[in-house]
Amino acid sequence: MIDFAAVLGLLVRSGVEFVVVGGTAATIHGSARLTSDLDIVYRRTPENMRRLVTALAAHRPYLRGAPPGLPFRWDEDTLRRGLNFTLTTALGDIDLLGEIAGGGRYESLHPRSVAVTVFGVACLCPDLETLIALKRAAGRPKDLEAIAELESLRDERQG
Repeated sequence: MIDFAAVLGLLVRSGVEFVVVGGTAATIHGSARLTSDLDIVYRRTPENMRRLVTALAAHRPYLRGAPPGLPFRWDEDTLRRGLNFTLTTALGDIDLLGEIAGGGRYESLHPRSVAVTVFGVACLCPDLETLIALKRAAGRPKDLEAIAELESLRDERQG
């Protein structure tokens, strides 16, 4: 299980620009579903990727699901050459998304995000309508199941 407070606090203190998405964003909006990892869309500027690499380096990021001993170097070059990374760290599982289905990159998602405070940490997550669209675009069974709950939350707020 991930230590959400520790990871979010670390990213914010490190100046990483990101938007919380996935199950954590759904929970922020009131979903009763639990998630065991943190999904973020991170800004892919050289400065932000440097901050992200530095922030996570001490927590031993490794490719989640990769065989033990598989060579993996966590550095700016690795992050720059890749886009999306599913990592396990000493703080828990983190999915770093340079781009997300239905939402694009950080620059596209940022204007459709709202400021929230989670575990005493100020960060961004997609507004509810955008989160529903992201879940729909992902199209996985667990995302499709979450849509009905998120739509109910939206309708309650509008009603």
